[in-house]
Amino acid sequence: MKSAAVEVAVPSAGPSAAAVGAWTRALLRELDLRRATVSVLLCGAARMRALNRAFRGKDRPTDVLSFSPEPDPARPPRRVPPGAFLGELVVCVPVAVRQARRCGHSPGREIRILLAHGLLHLLGYDHETDGGTMLRRQQRLVRAAFGPGPDGVPEESGGRAQ
Repeated sequence: MKSAAVEVAVPSAGPSAAAVGAWTRALLRELDLRRATVSVLLCGAARMRALNRAFRGKDRPTDVLSFSPEPDPARPPRRVPPGAFLGELVVCVPVAVRQARRCGHSPGREIRILLAHGLLHLLGYDHETDGGTMLRRQQRLVRAAFGPGPDGVPEESGGRAQ
């Protein structure tokens, strides 16, 4: 079976494009979306702040943004035909590093958590309205793809950004 097509752009301070691609493919395998396509960008705080301001009206960097090709993805789980383009994920490396420090795990683990979070948004999950369903799914997904670890949501944020 053909593996997921993952396009990755990373700044020099972040993990390698190969690592991010492997992490994303592992998550897609766990979601049974082996043939899906997703684009991932890791960026700095200034770029994330500009994107968050432009698309969410919030003038501050956030940890992860998800951009679906559908104007309003169906409620989860969104049905994805083989080879379909799921969307784009943007992860802010400096925010991920701060969150990792606060949670007591590595920046790499935090980026894995944020990739899982963003993919679930692309599938229609919304932690702001689902009573915890998405965050429970996210924890199971991260454990299944990467093993056990301290992958809880930081208490200060009350949830990951969209």
